[in-house]
Amino acid sequence: MSAEDLPQSLLRLPPLREVIARHGLAAKKSLGQNFLLDGNLLDRIARVPGPLAGQTVYEVGPGPGGLTRALLRAGARVIAVERDDRTLPALAELAEAAEGRLTVISADAMAIDAEAVAGQGAHIVANLPYNIGTALLTGWMGGEAWPPWWASLTLMFQKEVAERLVAAPGGGAYGRLSVLAQWRTTAKIAFTVPPRAFVPSPKVESAVVHLVPMPPLSLARPAALSALTAAAFGQRRKMLRASLKSLPGALEAMIAEGVNPEARAETVDVAAFARAAARLEQRR
Repeated sequence: MSAEDLPQSLLRLPPLREVIARHGLAAKKSLGQNFLLDGNLLDRIARVPGPLAGQTVYEVGPGPGGLTRALLRAGARVIAVERDDRTLPALAELAEAAEGRLTVISADAMAIDAEAVAGQGAHIVANLPYNIGTALLTGWMGGEAWPPWWASLTLMFQKEVAERLVAAPGGGAYGRLSVLAQWRTTAKIAFTVPPRAFVPSPKVESAVVHLVPMPPLSLARPAALSALTAAAFGQRRKMLRASLKSLPGALEAMIAEGVNPEARAETVDVAAFARAAARLEQRR
């Protein structure tokens, strides 16, 4: 969407730093908050999902509304969920300026039915609070229905978590989260973000990850793959013949897929885990 098509009230918004100061919005460590203020960086995040004009975006933890502004500038209709009541007056001002294209829901994102409020085909774009980011992601990826209700995920994580999502077998970053993400999405790191970009600055680098649904690598149910990977990676230094003892039939399913029982979980590719999970479920 061009600047000419945007509401003039949106273009006249005061700088984010001014909004934060006026409303006393110091980031709360207990809520995992780190605010992004760089408009160019925020616009870059909003471009990752592709054209958003006319699209619905579901955002978690908008804080003072920096990323929300960028999404609105991109032409999206935004549904933002925020549990920090302190930010609501600032978000209300932004909603007024957006002229009907921003809906703010005061709620805990962990307790809300995102599909019900955002609807089919929405894009999820968020600078996720660090303390709930992984839990939200696994929930969005773990639904029984596939393709899911969301069209794409564009999420900010600690760089370490982002690297786990996209890791290939054989490396230290490859683990359960890698398998759960890559089983039925394409996952890539769009770009990294240095600590100095945030207020306050975290101690670690961050990264924006983009995930798009794809046909699953097997017809296993999410619960079966979750149980298999939990057992396999729960004792990742052990061979599979030892780590899978806690899950009846799991080792046999892996062997049937050609996996060496003396291998460690970090050497087994995503497709083999997915097929073994389907086989394990059939045996039950």
